[in-house]
Amino acid sequence: MEKTESTTIEIGETSKDRGETKREKKGKAPLLGVPLAIEHPKATRAKRGVAVFDLILRVIAGIAALAAAITMGTTQQTLQFFTQFFQFQANYDDLPTFTFFVVAMAIVAGYLILSVPLSIIGIARPAAVALWFFLTIFDTLALSLATSASAASAAIVYLANRGNTDANWLPICQQFDDFCGRSGGAVAVAFVTVALLVLLVLVSALVLKRH
Repeated sequence: MEKTESTTIEIGETSKDRGETKREKKGKAPLLGVPLAIEHPKATRAKRGVAVFDLILRVIAGIAALAAAITMGTTQQTLQFFTQFFQFQANYDDLPTFTFFVVAMAIVAGYLILSVPLSIIGIARPAAVALWFFLTIFDTLALSLATSASAASAAIVYLANRGNTDANWLPICQQFDDFCGRSGGAVAVAFVTVALLVLLVLVSALVLKRH
């Protein structure tokens, strides 16, 4: 009987030891995640590099949008016939589409300029997910606004240069060549802004994906 009791006690101690061994294994398991901290500085540097690229794109896009708005907003030409009292004048605000273009590109330029400090914060804190999410949403809205304004104005510039024989719309650029040249240049710069905004959205999405 004594041998049986001692055997029973030994079995009980063995089961406890096994339980403690399982607990020790469970307690040691999280240590497997420690090597991930070694790669963290490299990931941070990569995100900071992407943030610097975002800042450069944002500044260039803001300048391009502002240049497009100013160029279109100052577009006008006056043609004189015989005397100065008999003349034709073309202004950007004669066409609602060009007026919308100026307002839209001014809004886009203002947003891009105001978002520069946020991009600088993103360089200092590349792990700020909320900041990059905010920039992604508003960059997409700015992209939509710039695209719609550029596309609509491009159609007007095309009609001014080519006209439409089916609708009996005559091309006016043969007479108002300076007006058409400036408006066409403003639309071209606006499409550069659109391309830069597409890159900004992709950069912000890349940063969010890395998180």
